[in-house]
Amino acid sequence: MAIPPSPLSTNRYTYLGPEGTFTEQALRTLPEAATRELVPSVSVPAALDAVRNGEAAAALVPIENSVEGGITATLDELATGQPLMIYREVLLPIAFAFLVRPGTKLEDVKTVTGHPAAQPQVRRWLAEHLPTAHWESAASNADGARLVQEGRFDAAFAGEMAGPLYGLEPLATDIHDTANATTRFVLVGRPGRTSARTGADKTSAVFWLGDDHPGALLELLQEFAVRGVNLTRIESRPTGNGLGQYCFSVDAEGHITDRRVGEALMGLHRICPQVRFLGSYPRADEIAPQIRRGVSDQEFSEAADWLSRALDGRL
Repeated sequence: MAIPPSPLSTNRYTYLGPEGTFTEQALRTLPEAATRELVPSVSVPAALDAVRNGEAAAALVPIENSVEGGITATLDELATGQPLMIYREVLLPIAFAFLVRPGTKLEDVKTVTGHPAAQPQVRRWLAEHLPTAHWESAASNADGARLVQEGRFDAAFAGEMAGPLYGLEPLATDIHDTANATTRFVLVGRPGRTSARTGADKTSAVFWLGDDHPGALLELLQEFAVRGVNLTRIESRPTGNGLGQYCFSVDAEGHITDRRVGEALMGLHRICPQVRFLGSYPRADEIAPQIRRGVSDQEFSEAADWLSRALDGRL
């Protein structure tokens, strides 16, 4: 993976903070994290802006979870502003600890906090054990733990690693309403050379509709379908230009250097007013795509060779 150099700090990685977040935990699974200065940011936009302005070489931010889908703050930041590129992804199984100040009992808890994405993952547990507790969202789960430390809330749902950092203790651990809940994080840098193809890759992009008419989205999706490119995620996001104005954020199986993927993106570029390429990078789960007959690189080359021979009268 080649993260392009940053003018101010090539050794600094930032992440959604404060210390003790799942994002920090995910970042520390990357081998290069051991040799980098890891600096927390107060929000996803702040982390990505640190990359844009050269204060950090890269940022790790959450982009999707298996319970609620896309993290809108990340999707919107990647779709707008100065372009950035994804160079790697990390998958982290998520389970929460219910953190309180020492001496707090379950019946003492009246107010609870955590990141908005945490609430759907602990809703049933909270309804069963504290049905009358009042929830207010925090900027991150670790920030929720900090707010409990300061006495602003009675308890927080966060990673167990946040407890010692903020002087809290768990009343319960391994909390998750959905088994195998997982959050996906992406390592983002400034645009540069695309990561090398591995054979088990993912490509991310954002594209905009030219005009709204029946079948408009279908026409764009057919650029992927006719070339056998499988989408692993597609989400619509408002452009901010008025009601009904949306762009579409997608993840696709394959690498931009795969003929089927590259030609699908070229097809979108021909018919969309704007396409933003967000990168091709190794899949964290290392699952290679199932390529159906007719869309392999070899078959694209054979078809191009056939066309050349047809033009020369050599068929």
